[in-house]
Amino acid sequence: MFAKFNWVATLCVSLAAFATAQASQSPFTSPIVKTTHRISADASLASITSEQQYTALTHPRFPHHQVRVKKSSFCDPTVNVYTGYLDVDAGAKHLFFYFFESRRDPAKDDVMMWINGGPGCSSAMGLLMELGPCSIDMNNTSKNGTTWNPHAWNNEANIFFLDQPVGVGFSYADFGESIETTEDAAKNVHAFITIFFETFNQFSGRPLHLSGESYGGRYLPSFASYIYDQNQIAKAEGRATLNLQSVLIGNGITDISTLYPGRYEVECGSSSLDVPFQSIATCVQMKIALPRCVDMMDRNCVQHFDSIDCRAAVDFCNSQLSTGYWASGRNPYDISKMCVGDSLCYAENTAISHFLDLPETRQLLGVETPENFTPCASDVGRGFNLHMDKYAVPAQYYVTGLLERGIRVLIYAGTYDWQCNWVANKLWVDKLEWAGKDLYAATTWQDWTVNSAKAGETKTSGPLTFVTIRGAGHMEAFAMVSRWLGGRAI
Repeated sequence: MFAKFNWVATLCVSLAAFATAQASQSPFTSPIVKTTHRISADASLASITSEQQYTALTHPRFPHHQVRVKKSSFCDPTVNVYTGYLDVDAGAKHLFFYFFESRRDPAKDDVMMWINGGPGCSSAMGLLMELGPCSIDMNNTSKNGTTWNPHAWNNEANIFFLDQPVGVGFSYADFGESIETTEDAAKNVHAFITIFFETFNQFSGRPLHLSGESYGGRYLPSFASYIYDQNQIAKAEGRATLNLQSVLIGNGITDISTLYPGRYEVECGSSSLDVPFQSIATCVQMKIALPRCVDMMDRNCVQHFDSIDCRAAVDFCNSQLSTGYWASGRNPYDISKMCVGDSLCYAENTAISHFLDLPETRQLLGVETPENFTPCASDVGRGFNLHMDKYAVPAQYYVTGLLERGIRVLIYAGTYDWQCNWVANKLWVDKLEWAGKDLYAATTWQDWTVNSAKAGETKTSGPLTFVTIRGAGHMEAFAMVSRWLGGRAI
C-alpha cells in the first residue's frame, strides 16, 4: 500500500546500537575565548559580529544559565549563522547549538527547534543528513565537505539545531554531570529558548515550533508541555510568554504499547512492502508471542508502571519480536536497505563524524569540548535506559494535554521505517484519548501530493494531523513542513 520514506534516518536507537559509539579524546581544542562581553536585555542578533569570540547572554530569571553566541560562516553563506553554548547549573554543563536564519524573511518568519533522538544522538545528523541548509558531501564534489540543500527547512523558518541533553554531540559537562530523564531535560530546553527570545527582541512573540524525530516522540511532548505550563505561570505574573504554536514529530516513539504490533505488520504484513520480507517461520513465532507482549507492556509499563515488571516485558518483547529483524541485516530505519557503515547503519554518520572533528570545522563552530564527535553518546543512552525513561512516563498523555489546550500536533511517518514505524504511530494516534477522538476517527484519509505526484496520505481533525510519507525525498518533507508552518492543509 505504501512505499518508502528514504530521506530521514530516524534514530529510535536501542541501547545496543550505542555499543560501538564510544567517545575518545581529541588531540586538539578550539581556540575560542569563552566570553567577550555580556548582553542582558533588548539586544539584536545582528549585534553579534565576532566569529572568534563568544558574547554571553544572561537573564535575571535564570541566574544559573547563560547563552554564549558567536557568528559563523558554517554551512549556509546566504543567511546569518550563529553557534554557541547554553551554560547551565552555574556553568557546569554546556549544551551546543546551531542557529540558521530563514532564507525567506528572517525578520518575520517563525522560529523552529530541531532535535534528534536516541536518547543521546546529535542534531548534527538531522542538520547534515536531512533538513539542514547543507548536507554532508558523500561524493567528494565540494571544497568544504558539504553540499547545498535547496529543500532545507530554513527556507521558510529560523531554525535551531540543539545537541541535548548534556553529553550529546558537542555538548559536554565540566565534572561529569549528566541529565538522565526527559523531564529534567525539559527545564534546560525551556531556559535556553526563553533566554534567546527575551534577549533578542526581534523574535519576541514570534511563533515557535518544536520538531524532531525518533526519541523526539518522547522528548517533544514533554518539552512542549513544560513550556506551556511555564507560560501560564508567566501570564499570571504579567511576564512575556513563548508563543508555542505546534509540535512536529517524525517517526517518533510516543506510546510504547503499539510499537511491537507495528513492527509485526511492517515485517510480516503488507503495510510497508507488497510482499513481506520476513520468513514465514519467524512471522509465526512473532504472531504467537505478540498477544503476550502487548498484554505485558500494557499492564506493567502503561496502566501501572513497575520498573522490574516493565523491564521484563520489554526483554520478552525484544527477544520474541525483534531478534528476527536484527538477524536480517536490514537497516532498521529503512527496510528497503541493508545496514552499512557504523552501528546506526548509515555511512553518512562516519563521514559526518570525520567532518565535524576536522580542526578547521571545530574552530569555525567554536567547539570547546576536547572529546571527539560521536553521532550517538552511549553514556547518555545508558543513563536514560537505567531510569527507564522511555516507559516511566507515557508521552501520549502529554500529547493529549497539548491538544486539549489548542497546541497543534503533527505526527508524520515514513513507511519504510521499522524502529519507530508508521503503523505503531497510527495505532497510538487512533486510540489517543482526547476531546477530538471521535471526530478524528470519523475523518477520512486523503492523498496529499507534491508537483501532482502522490507523496502519501493524511488525516486532520482540529489541532491533530497524521501524515504518511512514501517514496519521499527532501522535497516532499519540505513541502509538508511548508504547508504546516503556513497553516495550510497538508
